[in-house]
Amino acid sequence: MDEISPLWGVCPFDKIKEGLIDCRAKNRLPENPQSVIVACFPYLLEKENYENINISKYAVVTDYHTVAINRLNGAAEKLKKLYPDEEFVTFADNSPVPEVSAACAAGLGSKGLHTLLITEKYGSYVFIGEIVTSLGIECDDVPDKNCIGCKRCIERCPSGALTGNGFDRALCLSEITQKKGILTEEEAKLMKECGCVWGCDICQDICPMNKNAATTPIEEFIFSPIPFVDEGCTLENRAYEWRGRKTIERNISLHKR
Repeated sequence: MDEISPLWGVCPFDKIKEGLIDCRAKNRLPENPQSVIVACFPYLLEKENYENINISKYAVVTDYHTVAINRLNGAAEKLKKLYPDEEFVTFADNSPVPEVSAACAAGLGSKGLHTLLITEKYGSYVFIGEIVTSLGIECDDVPDKNCIGCKRCIERCPSGALTGNGFDRALCLSEITQKKGILTEEEAKLMKECGCVWGCDICQDICPMNKNAATTPIEEFIFSPIPFVDEGCTLENRAYEWRGRKTIERNISLHKR
């Protein structure tokens, strides 16, 4: 797995089964899941790639869904050759697995008050993917860990989506930038004030646990930055492609008024 992801671990399926997300992808789970191989894909680039940025750092690089699934599928194929009687099913983002919980249970990091996974080496600038398998893999029991609890992410959240008692997705600026149709006056004002066209990094950039986050070793990310999005830009193989051009251009137009 080391050539697939620089950071990975394993947790028993029983550890996360009570928190499974009821989505369409749930039907793809193995009939008798035993283990979850969790992989983190760091995406942070050198600082110069974020000068005059108008999209979230995660969207600067090529679409992580493609990168993560391609790498996970490669690992799953190799594992299938070694264990032909077992199932190995890959997921990334569109997953029934509660990814942050699974990553914590696999010993990959702690859960921040901003609800994201924080790893020791790469901070919270990671994507998460997993392989759910019928193969029983022996692994250590990892105690739950939380962040340092400084609450800076809560204090600096521009919309109040973070409360310390949970996360209100509808208020999240990142969620608002992905919303289809007409925005409310308050939503449009918030987006314009924060200077974002897609996503939001405030809670991550303010986090002291991200202060010394390492940059990514993943080549697909290193050689693909597009830090600024404007009208007529390509959407192909970008994290915002799925939402379509109308939403992106609506967001861009807000900053030109």
